Amino acid sequence: MIWHVHGFLLAIAGSVLLAACATVTLAPGADKVKVTQLAADVAGCTAVGNIQVPKLSNGDDNLDFSGSEFRNLIVGLGGNTGLVTHSVLSAPEEGVAYRCP
Repeated sequence: MIWHVHGFLLAIAGSVLLAACATVTLAPGADKVKVTQLAADVAGCTAVGNIQVPKLSNGDDNLDFSGSEFRNLIVGLGGNTGLVTHSVLSAPEEGVAYRCP
């Protein structure tokens, strides 16, 4: 019985380690996206869509990868700048994608 518990705990630890190694790959051009919290930075820009970073399957915020996902969503909407309207612990969660000159 003790070996079954040990194996179970080892499997859980392995799953946690694999999850910790997961990353979000940036979409092409996402590394050049400007992210701001200042509305003045997007005054001369055109809004192209709203952004909401998906939550984890358990409903929690995905703080480790929200910055990368936020940038990817901006690029996916054809934007090059994102205005953060809601963040959690400095990680962007919601905003608006803009196309700026």
